[in-house]
Amino acid sequence: MILGGQRFTFSMQNIHPDTQAMIDHYEFDQIPIEGTFYKSTYRSSQVYKDSTPQGTAIIGMYTDQPLSVSCFHRLPYDEIWHFYGGDPLRLFLLHGDGRTEQLIMGPNPLEGHQLQFVVPAHTWQGGEMIPGGRYSLFGCTMAPGFMGADFEAGLAADLIKEYPDFAAHIQRLSVNGDHTNMPEGYIG
Repeated sequence: MILGGQRFTFSMQNIHPDTQAMIDHYEFDQIPIEGTFYKSTYRSSQVYKDSTPQGTAIIGMYTDQPLSVSCFHRLPYDEIWHFYGGDPLRLFLLHGDGRTEQLIMGPNPLEGHQLQFVVPAHTWQGGEMIPGGRYSLFGCTMAPGFMGADFEAGLAADLIKEYPDFAAHIQRLSVNGDHTNMPEGYIG
């Protein structure tokens, strides 16, 4: 994948047939920098003065093969996550006051799984499928809507200094290397 002059490559070998079927069904693309599978499903035609859409929605998917995770990043607006199906996923949150949090989104609310969760604006967030699964299908909605320029990925070394108890999670999800921004022109 080439966006904004930068090349991003994701391995597409050894994919389980169930995972491949979901990729084909939704015609997923991969988000630059981190590789999360996604499909934009809604982008409001109503925009603010700066051309930001009033709302956006995507369907996303984490997989084990190919590796699909969300690196730690933050956004300037609240993001609402919705669990749709497949295997449970884990969200990791790094709050500005130094607190850390992790939660499981999945199909069993009576076992503590979240079906919907709001990640507050400016909170570092990262996510992955729970080990042992094939895919986790989820959605994210935002109002104001997502713009690629709003995305800020964290650098592992900086985040580990601030949140040392989460060092293993930060390191594992730091698939963005030294990239902190989406490629020029990426809107999502």
